[in-house]
Amino acid sequence: MKLKTIAKAMALAGIALIASGQTNRNWNTVVAEVNGAHRIGNPEAKVRLVEYVSYTCPHCSVFTREADDRIKLAYVQPGTLSLEVRHLIRDPVDLTAVLLANCGPASKFPLNHTTLMIQQSKWIAPLSSATAAQRARWTSGDGPTRRRNIANDFGLYQIMQGRGYNRPELDRCLSDEATAQRFAEQSQKDWGLPGIGGTPAFAINGVIMPGTHTWAALEQQLKDFL
Repeated sequence: MKLKTIAKAMALAGIALIASGQTNRNWNTVVAEVNGAHRIGNPEAKVRLVEYVSYTCPHCSVFTREADDRIKLAYVQPGTLSLEVRHLIRDPVDLTAVLLANCGPASKFPLNHTTLMIQQSKWIAPLSSATAAQRARWTSGDGPTRRRNIANDFGLYQIMQGRGYNRPELDRCLSDEATAQRFAEQSQKDWGLPGIGGTPAFAINGVIMPGTHTWAALEQQLKDFL
């Protein structure tokens, strides 16, 4: 009986969407590179949410686990909100993850990003337990070599191979100095924005939300804007 009730409710919801002129388009499939970041969703959405995140930030991982599906299903998918993900880089490990998340076409970024965030607890351990010799591998030598060492020591190669990449593809992305420099410079600019004091941080329609670092706080603000 409960299943019949749910099915009826879903059917009525579909009729309501048609009546209101909304389509069944899934805006989560629309991904574009904009201003050194990725925008997911309807470019004409009423609400523009920017997430400022770091792959080595534990609070960012918690936020992704709590909020990612909810934001994409309830807000991005119907086209009422666009989501822009920007990188606030904290360390060489973070930059390595950024290059891997951005490896390949824009369409791959959303799942690359979510995978690295959700699996953070599985790969982040060496950041706090590494020996002096390991840390030297991450901070000495040329950039591509350092990033390949990091990807190897943190198991990032295996994670990205699970996303369908092969080792040569990943090494090409890790060796892209121009892209690494571009992300580093953009991150430095974003760290300097008034109201950005840590990660995760958020802006709604161009207004940074000081002190907002959790899904509970952000959800209420999104409801207010909508």
